[in-house]
Amino acid sequence: MLAGTLLAPPTMAGAQTAPDEPITDPVPEDPVPSRLGLVLEEYAQLPESEPTPAPTDVRLMRHNRINYIGEVPDGSGRMYVPDLNGPMYLIENGTQHTYLDIKERFGDYFSGRGLGSGFGFVTFHPEFADNGKFYTVHTEDRDAIATKPPTYPNQPNAFVQSVVTEWTADDPSADEFSGTQREIFRFGFTTQIHAIQQIDFNPTAEPGDEDYGLLYLAVGDGGTGLNDTFTQELDNPAGKILRIDPAGTDGPNGQYGIPASNPFVGEEGALGEIYAYGMRDPHRFAWDRGGRNAMYLGHIGQRAIEAVYEVRKGDNLGWAAREGTFRFDPAQQCVLYPLPEDDEQYGYVYPVAQFDHNTPAGWPCNSDSGHAISGGQVYRGDQLPVLRGKYVFGDLVDGRVFYSDVREMRQGEQPATIHEMQLFDASGKRMRMTDFVGDGRVDLRFGIDAEGELYLLAKANGKVWKVVGTKWGNPSEVTRQVERNLVAHFDFEHPFSPAGDARELDQGSSRTLLELVNGGENMRVADGAFPDSNNALQTRQVNPAGPGNDDWKAGVWAGDADGYEALKAFNGVRGITVMGWFKMTGTNPSPNTTTANPDDLYNAVGLAGVLSGDSEGHNVRALLEVINVNGELRLVALGRRIDGGSSQTFAAQQDWRELLPQGQWVHLAATFDYANGTMALYRNGKKLPGFYTVPGDPWRVDGSGTSPTNPRGIKIGGSFPQNNAERNPCNCRMDSLMFVDKALDADTIQHQYRRFHHR
Repeated sequence: MLAGTLLAPPTMAGAQTAPDEPITDPVPEDPVPSRLGLVLEEYAQLPESEPTPAPTDVRLMRHNRINYIGEVPDGSGRMYVPDLNGPMYLIENGTQHTYLDIKERFGDYFSGRGLGSGFGFVTFHPEFADNGKFYTVHTEDRDAIATKPPTYPNQPNAFVQSVVTEWTADDPSADEFSGTQREIFRFGFTTQIHAIQQIDFNPTAEPGDEDYGLLYLAVGDGGTGLNDTFTQELDNPAGKILRIDPAGTDGPNGQYGIPASNPFVGEEGALGEIYAYGMRDPHRFAWDRGGRNAMYLGHIGQRAIEAVYEVRKGDNLGWAAREGTFRFDPAQQCVLYPLPEDDEQYGYVYPVAQFDHNTPAGWPCNSDSGHAISGGQVYRGDQLPVLRGKYVFGDLVDGRVFYSDVREMRQGEQPATIHEMQLFDASGKRMRMTDFVGDGRVDLRFGIDAEGELYLLAKANGKVWKVVGTKWGNPSEVTRQVERNLVAHFDFEHPFSPAGDARELDQGSSRTLLELVNGGENMRVADGAFPDSNNALQTRQVNPAGPGNDDWKAGVWAGDADGYEALKAFNGVRGITVMGWFKMTGTNPSPNTTTANPDDLYNAVGLAGVLSGDSEGHNVRALLEVINVNGELRLVALGRRIDGGSSQTFAAQQDWRELLPQGQWVHLAATFDYANGTMALYRNGKKLPGFYTVPGDPWRVDGSGTSPTNPRGIKIGGSFPQNNAERNPCNCRMDSLMFVDKALDADTIQHQYRRFHHR
């Protein structure tokens, strides 16, 4: 076997780790937040469509499954959009219609299992205007496998076959296809995933160039490459990028040719079609239409790394011995390992950009973590000069959009910095792709037109947006002073789609998954406490007539006495701050469902707090709440230093109804200094006058912090986040809740409050 170009392994974070010591956070420098943003304008809304057969995987139950947009290379300005469920649409002058329905053409058509099954891609020959030729790839089911032989034999236990078809239009300018078709390639896969995702021509090649008119096929590993070596073997197409000549005839079936310039032509036991190899799921590739005309591949990883590769002839990307710039062990998929000292001998090439999954706490790493790269395009258009020379790509699941500068994206060098871009609608309002689509799972794709302008697509609502401008956005809503100690931050803009949007992904250091108890995704409402916020959390009492466990609240809970490991920053801590935005949206306090008297009310309204290490779901280490103090409800900070010990309460003097008026967003903060035995309350950045309710020294202050135990969790909008009881519900909305492992000073809190409105 011919190895790829020999390169020195990049020096990555963790490179000093011992060879057999696992790396649990392989790329700690997450995509860097950028002030640069894209302005999106809705370009098209495509029709609903359904997979065949009817799916059982909810990830396939989308508005439709559009997966690319490009421009027909005939000067007509027509844009084409394939849908995995079968149709190919043409869009011209704001109108759209079906040009060809692949599903109707093939009786064995299959798109009902596997995220990439169905009509995977379409590409047009560079001379389409004259020869009318274009190419599609789709999947077929077991009936086809039994009757239609693959291009290469010996594919046992195949579940689907990917079929590449050449179409020749009678009239290339027609609005609907009429013409002939011929099959040029067919290959089977053991499972329904990682088949052939994209086929394409190099748009930078000119007549007479080596690459002109050659068709690239991105062939996945069928989902089984991690436990086998066939992606490293050159006698089969799986886990490879192939390059073929659709006008040739010397392929094994006589339906295509093998370019003589391919890297493994003439090598004994190797397929001449192979251009590069060692891949898991080569999802999307594109060429830079400027600069060095490099080919960039967005490669979907297994459990940890999403990567962009610069692909050159003969390259070996290393799967399944490598994932990104790390050693991969199929038996230990949740962690990666440093590269061995002798790595250079293997000749693997490494990513030019990569990011890790950063799996949230409490979520099994062997489950869907909600991340997969969506390969993009290098911008070389004229309308957005600030984007020129940037490779724009994203996370197809959560819809984040990134860029890296192609000047930093070179083989053999350190991976380029990845920047996360902001997004704006046409009115200039900052949004996230989850807002644009109204769903926590975006299914994001990218496209480009003949002028090099960018488009974004989403299966979630079947829409296409054109990037019509750039805009410099505001910095992070979190100040640097707060960020240093920010353990958990829930802004309700980050639904965790693998949990059906019923959990919120923490933006703090702990990566805690917040459960939206009972109400699930319905608790995330279109409201915001400050200009750049689009969503808030709704909590409420559901049934005031009697006892039950149906109130809407939120929280995390550790099922054992060791507490919630992700919140270990609050173990023995000397100070805590709890703060966030709150808006009363109903009657508070709520009827007390634990007593027989229907006129009884709870004596408290739960806002947000950190539980103690021995909590049963109610007792706290630090809590912001409205509670009865000497027969009168007051806004309070309620804290406990020692597990099982007494609590202290600091109450605001002002009437709580004035502090939290109905229907008005208010920013509140409570600080707890355990070492000095002091607490404080703040409203809209200003310190509130108040008093302690317990005389003496209930905390038993000795200059140290809290008990050296992990909290049992966090409670929001009421007690018992484990949902085995109800107490003190809040009929309210909350936004940008922050839990900090320090008692912040007044200036820091005021600065943080001002940041929300003056960014």
